[in-house]
Amino acid sequence: MDRAKERLESLGALSRMTGQVFSRAVRPPFDWRGLVYHTESLGVRSLPIALLTAMFAGLVISLQFGYFLSRFGVQYTVGRVVILTLFRELAPVLTALTVGARIGSGIAAELGAMTVTEQVDAIRALGADPLRKLVVPRVLACLIVLPVLTVFADVVGLVAGALVVNIQYAITLNLFFQGALDAVLMPDFASGVFKGAVFGLIIGLVGCFRGLTVEGGTEGVGRATTQTVATTSVSVCLADFFITQLTLSL
Repeated sequence: MDRAKERLESLGALSRMTGQVFSRAVRPPFDWRGLVYHTESLGVRSLPIALLTAMFAGLVISLQFGYFLSRFGVQYTVGRVVILTLFRELAPVLTALTVGARIGSGIAAELGAMTVTEQVDAIRALGADPLRKLVVPRVLACLIVLPVLTVFADVVGLVAGALVVNIQYAITLNLFFQGALDAVLMPDFASGVFKGAVFGLIIGLVGCFRGLTVEGGTEGVGRATTQTVATTSVSVCLADFFITQLTLSL
């Protein structure tokens, strides 16, 4: 019961912080310099791992679908399956799980270190707002970064898939991309980008919340980073289910 109560209290505190972050994000002054800095540090530096994950995801699903579709003699339709799988599910989810682990744990560790060394209290004592100064730029950066990385993952995964089926099953690039473009619709692409934005928001909020609520010194910082990775992973999968339900019903 104590653990359940503690988790409910944490959920309530996270919800309260979320509302405070939104209210501060839409009111001036805006910290454009901080937003640009965190967008670069969280996004550009995460680009290699996002693209590498997308490349191997495109290779694997193209090989798998090409193999099974060849049993029915319709392997030429593999492009249609691959693009829908990438755009709707694999690109946003895998990007959030891999990049999100890096981003979320990094935010939690950075803010956690500031919390245990009382830097956050010093900011508050100087009359500044820690949420506006520390949390809002990071959350907005995550909100921008994840959809952009998802788009890059779409492109890289699709190109990798086209190349591997061209080599493995002698399907021309023109046939692959023609089938893909015939099958995909704008809502398919938009749903993946929307998922990326929601996942980015979750990662930013959870990472900041864990970092600002650290207890127990340096050991607490380690626990916060671990909890951030676990929480964001579960939250991303849970949010993916509900968003998929929503987008399919529209």
